[in-house]
Amino acid sequence: MDHSCRRRRRTWCCSFAVPPSSPDNLYSSTHYSKPRQGKPETFSKPNLSVPSSPQSTKSGSRMAGRIDPRRILSPGRVSPIDSDPAADNSAAPIPSPAIDSRPQLRSRSFRAPTPPPPPPAVVKEEGSASGGTKDGVFDVRMCLRGKNGGCLVLELNSMVLYANSEVFAGLISDYKKGSGSTSNGSGSSSKMCRIEVPEVDNLGLFRETIELMFEDDLIKKLSKIGVFRSIDVLEVAAGIKFTRGVLSCLKYLEAVPWTEEEEEKLRSLFTRFKFDDATTRDILARLYLNDSEDSQPNVAMQLVWSITCSTDANARNELKSLVKGLLSKSSVYEKNHVDLSKEDLYSVCHSCLASLVSLFEGKSDDNPHERSSPKKDMNKPLIERIARQVDNINWLLEIMFDGQLAEDFVDIWANQGQLLKLHDDASPMVRYELSRVSATLFVAIGTRKLQCRLEARSGLLQAWFKPMLLDFGWLQRCKKGLDMKALEEAMGQALLTLPLKQQHMLFMEWFRYFSKHGTECPNLSKAFQIWWRRSFLRGSETHDIESRKKKMRSSNSRRKKEDKEEDGVHLSVFHHQQQHQQQQQRNNGGG
Repeated sequence: MDHSCRRRRRTWCCSFAVPPSSPDNLYSSTHYSKPRQGKPETFSKPNLSVPSSPQSTKSGSRMAGRIDPRRILSPGRVSPIDSDPAADNSAAPIPSPAIDSRPQLRSRSFRAPTPPPPPPAVVKEEGSASGGTKDGVFDVRMCLRGKNGGCLVLELNSMVLYANSEVFAGLISDYKKGSGSTSNGSGSSSKMCRIEVPEVDNLGLFRETIELMFEDDLIKKLSKIGVFRSIDVLEVAAGIKFTRGVLSCLKYLEAVPWTEEEEEKLRSLFTRFKFDDATTRDILARLYLNDSEDSQPNVAMQLVWSITCSTDANARNELKSLVKGLLSKSSVYEKNHVDLSKEDLYSVCHSCLASLVSLFEGKSDDNPHERSSPKKDMNKPLIERIARQVDNINWLLEIMFDGQLAEDFVDIWANQGQLLKLHDDASPMVRYELSRVSATLFVAIGTRKLQCRLEARSGLLQAWFKPMLLDFGWLQRCKKGLDMKALEEAMGQALLTLPLKQQHMLFMEWFRYFSKHGTECPNLSKAFQIWWRRSFLRGSETHDIESRKKKMRSSNSRRKKEDKEEDGVHLSVFHHQQQHQQQQQRNNGGG
């Protein structure tokens, strides 16, 4: 009794790293290796190792020695088959393929579905019985070996593998040829074909792909596992040439939306695997723009024109933020076909400026840009239509600042003599909109966002500085997102970039206007102090230094002259003394 209990308990052992040899699989080991054609297959999903069994290999080996080999078919499967002495004597067992040298890594065995449900202890693969085996015959044992350890054994039907995978069909055909030549027609049908797949990145994924061969409705199965997993299945199916699985994956992926992560994963897959054009035409049309660049219209230009012609304020603001982000240099999106040229931007700017002139003149019908606007926009108040054109110009300037293209616009704005005349004659509640464009340029120059020539800065400030002083009060009341403190600081910094003579003229004009209007005028006191110190205090210091240098030079020249005179006096005295001594010597010699 104890002996029979011990045998029944140990036949459930799942401790083999490789399925043991048995009379079912003698002389029938076939190895599958990954195809080497093209680039090597890689899997982006993390490796999922199969859980290990708590049994040890040592106990498993003892059990194998004590129990009839025909009773051990696979871990987790018990099949009470009587021993056949004839079979034992006629076929000598051969060593099984290389057993894992690390005993802590265990394997699990799975079987394809059979028409009668297996016992509860057998791990059943998902799949319909009709798409599974034929007459319940499991004549292929597939051993999947993980790249990082672990093993998974699948018992499958050769007819299903042969019909679905070109790779496995070739291996099965080679096995049948070899077994037919060695068996001489005796018992070859009872032998089991063994296929080993080494270095599998993801055991669960490979098994899931094999399961699809036994499914009737592959699309239904793929819809359950989702897009991300279906892309992984597509990669494995392409590697083993599972044509029905590849076509089903492509059909499912083309019919569903993708996230950005899934799209990038699919792009990466198509760079490593080549499919025929008829199969992937629809998906590639979603991933890539097949038309040539010349035949494509300037999409970015069309977007900009649409925004500048838009009459809905909320929609226009939303689209401006969207398009600016797409065209920005810091954008993460590729901009090979959507770059805006400088000429395109300035053509839109000139159109907006022409619209402003027409609106101030009251001749909006003469401008093509205004005529293209909807009829309901023509009935809107004049101030609203002017504000829309100013918003368009400021938005275009932001795009130009990002691309370092706004330098020429400074000259264009400085030479708007007609707008300056219209500004003088227009109502204050309308004309202040023009100063919003000047404010954008002043802030860009003062904050070093815009670098332009001295002539351009000088022309801009001389033309639009006085209108800014007149409109500053209205700008404070209708800020529209304008930071007035930043504007005051930037105006002062922009003035300080001019020569001192031009600064003197503009600062004195500000001083007179500020003394009359106070807070209705920008406060440039800080910049005024800097200009005063540079112009007068530092100038007087320089004058004092120069005068002191002149005095020092004159004193040095006088001192040198006095020294020369003293040297001359000393020299004459010396000569006189020498002459006197010589005279005395002559007198003494004559006496």
